[in-house]
Amino acid sequence: MTTHAIDRAKQEEFAGRMVQVLNDACLGYLCSLGHRTRLFDTMAELPPSTSDQIATATGLDERYVREWLGGMTVGGFVEYAPEDGTYRLPPEHTASLTRAGGPENMASLMQDISLIGNVEEEVFQAFRKGGGVPYSSYPRFQELQAEETARVYDAALIDAVIPLAPGLTERLREGIDSLDIGTGQGHAVNLLAKAFPESSFRGVDISETGIAAARREAETLGLRNVRFDVTDTAEVTGTYDLITAFDVIHDLARPAQTLTTVASALRDDGTFLMGDIDASSNLEENLDHPLGPALYTFSVFYCMTVSLGEGGAGLGTVWGKQTAQHMLAEAGFDDVEMRQVEGDILNVYYVARKRR
Repeated sequence: MTTHAIDRAKQEEFAGRMVQVLNDACLGYLCSLGHRTRLFDTMAELPPSTSDQIATATGLDERYVREWLGGMTVGGFVEYAPEDGTYRLPPEHTASLTRAGGPENMASLMQDISLIGNVEEEVFQAFRKGGGVPYSSYPRFQELQAEETARVYDAALIDAVIPLAPGLTERLREGIDSLDIGTGQGHAVNLLAKAFPESSFRGVDISETGIAAARREAETLGLRNVRFDVTDTAEVTGTYDLITAFDVIHDLARPAQTLTTVASALRDDGTFLMGDIDASSNLEENLDHPLGPALYTFSVFYCMTVSLGEGGAGLGTVWGKQTAQHMLAEAGFDDVEMRQVEGDILNVYYVARKRR
């Protein structure tokens, strides 16, 4: 039996790291509640206030608010003045915690922690037996994905993402046919349809509830240049000048077939604009990724396992920039540029055109 000398300093350092992990995981749940209850949003507008005043302003139960404030205080999110029992959200924290922060708001992402926590037992069984967890096990996924889409694309889609493809803004203003695959609740498509009334837009997804929500939003906005259909993304029909896919390809059961279908549906002068995870296909190149642990966690608990649950490829974090470029080439795209949007640390954007 081989024995190894233990570096006590390294052991103690890692023990401290584990304490930090436990505390930060718990704070993630409290952040999710702070976002969902709008406690962060309300406190950003209040002067230093007592738990009673904050509970009144939010319409929430004071006892729960007080305990939540305790966790946020010891976690360094909220400041507490014991002399008068008041709490204050520092203005320096608001961009990261409130809806007003737009793409900088990280509190909204904390909802994903509770989402994946709900399927831990099913993922545990998949570790033992293989296979995956069905999409139906994530009842809030569409809701959270729609919120994430709004958080990022309300601020950047029209003015930052679309201009990544040279000349695309002008073509959309003149009028072209556009398709969005894996559209979810269709918010990005509705934003485009509102901004470019001369163009025609179609969004497709396998989720009936997502498509129903997309249609409701389009109706509320009074849009007449958009339609949504329940369709498998690998089996779309028609031809288009622009096809978009935002944070969806790596989740699909049949990503290669979908990309081939996209290439076939794209007109000769068309553009495929794909937004997906900004990470490497090689583990060693993700060691310093600012969201590395989160990406692998979300893959284990959602991206990879849902694809496997559908009998699919289960790409997960194997889908990175290298794999994406390879699969785009295999599908028929030989003109591919990778572009980034300032402030978007989650995504890289591929501007792709097919061989003629």
